[in-house]
Amino acid sequence: MCRWAAYTGTPIFLEEIVSRPDHSLIHQSHCATECKSAINADGFGLAWYGEREEPGLYRDVYPAWSDPNLKSLTAQVKSHLFLAHVRASTGTATSRNNCHPFAVGRWSFMHNGQIGGYDRIRRDAEMMIPEGLYPHRKGATDSEALFLIALDEGLDDDPQGALERAVARLERLSRQKGALPHVRLTAALSDGRRLYAARYATDEHAPSLYHRWSTSRGGRAVVSEPLETGEGGWEPIPAGSFCVFDGDAVTVTPFNPGVLAQAA
Repeated sequence: MCRWAAYTGTPIFLEEIVSRPDHSLIHQSHCATECKSAINADGFGLAWYGEREEPGLYRDVYPAWSDPNLKSLTAQVKSHLFLAHVRASTGTATSRNNCHPFAVGRWSFMHNGQIGGYDRIRRDAEMMIPEGLYPHRKGATDSEALFLIALDEGLDDDPQGALERAVARLERLSRQKGALPHVRLTAALSDGRRLYAARYATDEHAPSLYHRWSTSRGGRAVVSEPLETGEGGWEPIPAGSFCVFDGDAVTVTPFNPGVLAQAA
């Protein structure tokens, strides 16, 4: 599975999360410890917010540890809110368009996990993306489809409800035509103002997710795995949770698309 990290708070250089810590995201891309795949070499990406409403976006297909452009970029760019992702494909091609994060307007989104049997339900999932949003469908992943469906479900006005409804629609498809496990998911998304995250699975194996406030940085990291070996203060996010990170405030509420999926 993929690994990702996000940050919100006082502006910092991206390398403070992406490459500098002992167990940074780049280190996790070839030495992950809390997922079934230790190597995440199917591309990487960054989305960061600055002076403009829309995020900057940089993605490529190289392994994260082998791209000098990524090292240079993260050493020079500062941001108060950014998302970073290293990809391990669950079946779709290794291409720039399939690399996370994805962005539409002011929204950015990244995902770790899978929709069970996506190859069987891909056509049905594509049909869930409305005509007005379909021009933004650049790749072939279940992650990008989920993002676009969530936008259609009202992400601007109700981030939790929109993501919950979007996951429920894909979960329902997987239960009808797909395969086990129907959904395993952690996701991060942002409108440039707040950072949101979700952790959910239809079985007992939701991907790992942690968060930690750093007094020295004046910000919060939300990560697949802690960034420093043995560092205290990392709080695991329970499965079935939706989190809102707004400044130093954290709100955690239940997230259960399965109720919607099985009620329809």
